[in-house]
Amino acid sequence: MGVVRYSHDETGSTAVRYREGTGLSERKEEQGAVCSPLKERVPIIQVKNLYKIYKVGETKVYALGGVDFTMYRGEFCAIVGPSGSGKSTLLNMLAGLEKPSRGEIVIDKIHIEKMKENELVAFRRARVGFIFQSYNLLKTLNAVENVALPLSFRGMPRRKRNEIARKYLKLVGLEKQMNHMANAMSGGQQQRVGIARALAVNPRIIFADEPTGNLDSKTTMEILKLMRRIVREQNQTLVMVTHDNHLASYADRQFHIVDGKIFKIEECRHDEEEEIK
Repeated sequence: MGVVRYSHDETGSTAVRYREGTGLSERKEEQGAVCSPLKERVPIIQVKNLYKIYKVGETKVYALGGVDFTMYRGEFCAIVGPSGSGKSTLLNMLAGLEKPSRGEIVIDKIHIEKMKENELVAFRRARVGFIFQSYNLLKTLNAVENVALPLSFRGMPRRKRNEIARKYLKLVGLEKQMNHMANAMSGGQQQRVGIARALAVNPRIIFADEPTGNLDSKTTMEILKLMRRIVREQNQTLVMVTHDNHLASYADRQFHIVDGKIFKIEECRHDEEEEIK
């Protein structure tokens, strides 16, 4: 895969640039070197000194141990790490599904760590979309009805929400499967419906937890390229959790987490010709 990857040292002052498959590299000594494929970097998620501590008897278990980073609008980010690394806990924190023990989570300029549960529900409904590993489609509904379902909770008229659902099903390449029941579609088609459902609510951020975990390798690549293309076009932020470094390489940036701490952030610039495919 034709990507240019950047890796920063702990201070962020040194960037190493290399093209995969060539073995060529060059080292840039720059203060605060920025090597992003994005033309404009507008912060959308800011995490500061984030901790999640569980008590097991008299023992404190640090699921997250002081995490700091910023994610930007229009960016595809992958949080990657082995089982038990804290990646799913971090995703739940960002989505407002779990409260941090301490620290700050600022999403779209709003401190969500200070919100009450009813405020978090309203926040997620207005600004967040989710893509699930197991698709979470209702088998008794067709593709249009599944995509339109979250819009019904906003009180949107049926004709309008179905119109929006058809728009996004067409965007993900399911124009011919709009009336197919969920249980009559392949895994790849069901996940495309899941992506369309996430997009239909017009979120600022999309969270995806191992979104290709139930798919074969060919369909996985198709779904990852689709997600990357769509967030570019829609200028939305996609945050994906995965244990697979190869899958993470499809992202613009990879946040490597082990034992509850981010130890490395890598940036990848994907070839323009690959984006078109």
